Amino acid sequence: MSAFAQAPKKCVSAAFKEERKLQECIQRLLNRGIPNDRISIIGRNFQTEAKITGFITRKEVVLDGLTNGAIYGSLFGSLLGLLTGVGVLFIPFLGAVVAAGPLGAALLGATGGALYGALGAGLGSALIALGMPQEKAAIYQTRVQAGEFLLVVQVPEEKSGEIYLLLQSAGGEEVSIADLNLPGEPEGDLTPESISPEIRADLSEEAQQTFVEAYNQAKQESNNSTYALLKAWEKVKQIFTRDEKGIFSKRKP
Repeated sequence: MSAFAQAPKKCVSAAFKEERKLQECIQRLLNRGIPNDRISIIGRNFQTEAKITGFITRKEVVLDGLTNGAIYGSLFGSLLGLLTGVGVLFIPFLGAVVAAGPLGAALLGATGGALYGALGAGLGSALIALGMPQEKAAIYQTRVQAGEFLLVVQVPEEKSGEIYLLLQSAGGEEVSIADLNLPGEPEGDLTPESISPEIRADLSEEAQQTFVEAYNQAKQESNNSTYALLKAWEKVKQIFTRDEKGIFSKRKP
């Protein structure tokens, strides 16, 4: 495990009005040695030629993770292509947004601690649940709602001041440092017990086992938990359909 992974973490956040400045900032972060899986962004107005269709409801996000409407960075071009785990999710008061990186994974909450209750009240409440100070969380929600972009960078504590200044000099506004509980790559194999309880409740025991086996196989192949999550949901939906209670339990013919 690298020293970067072992060090105590801080999250440095900023709002960007222009996608161009956001992209320049991300490139500077990567040039500075910040791993791309420590960089998260959320925004509504990315300039992309990809046609995003069939935006999903929060319930579908909870049940289906990244499979509905999930789009990978190559479709978005250079900016989102730099980051990990790009997907589309529905947030009340914001509508459909593009999220990438560990913050997006935290909002989806399919493994580890889930944020569905907080997310139902909006982005600000979800950020507060992750550890963001209330005042900053409200500002970031307002800014994203207005079409700006939120950037969150997870770095070792001793680098947080340096990254704070970098985000400021790159055009970031409302820059802040906070302790956010963002998910990292899970260690070891996934088990039915380690699936988020809200997700586990929507899978029969047989579907849970299918989910776990597909997740662990994809994780071994890719070493990327977001990709593994996507493949696990794909496998479940290949084999099962929902019953009258919305639980994936009925095997397809």
